[in-house]
Amino acid sequence: MKRSLLIAMLLVAVPAAALGGNERMTGKSVKFTVRIENVSTASTLKLSTGGTAPAPNSPGLWVVHTKPARLFKAGEYEMGWGLEAQAEDGDPAKLAEHCATHEGVAASGVFNTPVGDDQPGPALPGKAYEFSFTAQPGQRLSFTTMFGQSNDLFYAPDEKGIALFDGKGKPLHGDITSQVILWDAGTEVNQEPGAGPDQAPRQSAPNTGAGEHQKVGKVKDRFTYPKVAEVLRVTLTHDTGMASR
Repeated sequence: MKRSLLIAMLLVAVPAAALGGNERMTGKSVKFTVRIENVSTASTLKLSTGGTAPAPNSPGLWVVHTKPARLFKAGEYEMGWGLEAQAEDGDPAKLAEHCATHEGVAASGVFNTPVGDDQPGPALPGKAYEFSFTAQPGQRLSFTTMFGQSNDLFYAPDEKGIALFDGKGKPLHGDITSQVILWDAGTEVNQEPGAGPDQAPRQSAPNTGAGEHQKVGKVKDRFTYPKVAEVLRVTLTHDTGMASR
């Protein structure tokens, strides 16, 4: 799999304002940093042909929110918010525009350039995205990133999002990979992961492939997928001091 091809298929054009994040907060807040590291290898995917392939993940979107289901609603059809472009082509731009004014979203932004790279592109094995934001007790974190070797699969927490504070308002930290799920957007017919001709690394153009009208849900088809922890390691850290905004 060629890096240039993956970048061409997963490259994102996002307004500069979205890259910096959109924050609307008052009062006490804590600065958090999230690292989404691709821990797959060149042989993480086992193909039916006997070959192997890595499992890159795409640029994505993060949101800090007070209401659930800010990015998608499980058990319902894709809402037209931008999930289709994120899940099929690794492009979070439309979803970012939606979140900028979506009720219950306190802050949002896009991550699209792996740490150490000088241009947007997918996170190949060994690469990672990082982003930072400030949040207050009661707010939660959600994010999306495409499972690159698929037609319309994406990684995200459940609709509630990930808690950033405990019940006493103390900021949380650590490995949060176990709270990340592989979802199916239900917008394009699934093909064998790592081999489908209509998947981002091999498709002739974005938004290519047989359409599907299924509800968003945890991926469940005839194919075999690696465990989330075999592809991603997601960690949450925070500044030790509370800041007034």
